[in-house]
Amino acid sequence: MSLFVLLLLLAIAGPALPAPGLGGAPFADDRGWHGVPYAMDVLSNLPFAVIGVWGLRWLRWLERAHEEAQDAAPLPQAMAQPPVNTLDCAWMFFAGLILIAAGSAFYHLQPDGLRLAADRAGMAVAFAGLIGCAVCERVSARAGWPAAWFTLTGGLLAVAVHQVSGNVLPWALVQFGGMALVLALALAKPLDGAIGLRLGWVIFFYALAKLLELSDHAIYEATHHLMSGHSLKHLVAALAALPVLHALQSMGRQTLRHNPGAAAVTA
Repeated sequence: MSLFVLLLLLAIAGPALPAPGLGGAPFADDRGWHGVPYAMDVLSNLPFAVIGVWGLRWLRWLERAHEEAQDAAPLPQAMAQPPVNTLDCAWMFFAGLILIAAGSAFYHLQPDGLRLAADRAGMAVAFAGLIGCAVCERVSARAGWPAAWFTLTGGLLAVAVHQVSGNVLPWALVQFGGMALVLALALAKPLDGAIGLRLGWVIFFYALAKLLELSDHAIYEATHHLMSGHSLKHLVAALAALPVLHALQSMGRQTLRHNPGAAAVTA
């Protein structure tokens, strides 16, 4: 909570930080394909949508499988109640991935300030869900859902501040401060009953994605215009969602061990 308060104070009292162009535009790879401008930067957002839909379908299956298992046979006390707040945060996270895919594709089709706001709004939803999951895992299940909504509110306000004033400091605090919080939580011991979210892998893929973004033009030249750093950034950033999905799948396998008949339940 102290970190949330510190970030809020910095966002309010910190100096205005002008944004360097439209989130990095112009991008290295401006090639079109079948009438789609910046085609690789647009199409490389598809993994966000795929993993987002996959995650939402798995969450729906997990809920129905757990209900089926409870009806079929009594479950051990540890499984009597699913980690509701964690699952709610996961719903927010995977829905945010779909919004990222839509918002980022929308932005890259014709980069401008308004489209950049749409891109970042989707990111804010996913960030909020991730931080909520991390707080549920390492701090308190009860604190995770409020932390997610606090992050979402702060993220959307930061997007609005940049759109109105051009000050990117609040958004930078949401993005990098949020990942600093995830890093701090990764160093903490998981709570009893945690779903086993490997936050270290989330941080690894996120950091690698940022490095690729900063090397957009260099990678484009090094690959002889085959792939730009920004397009690779989208692909690698999507991989940061896999640890969340893997944790949910492990939870689902635990349910199946206690009731194999739940495998018949479909989303």
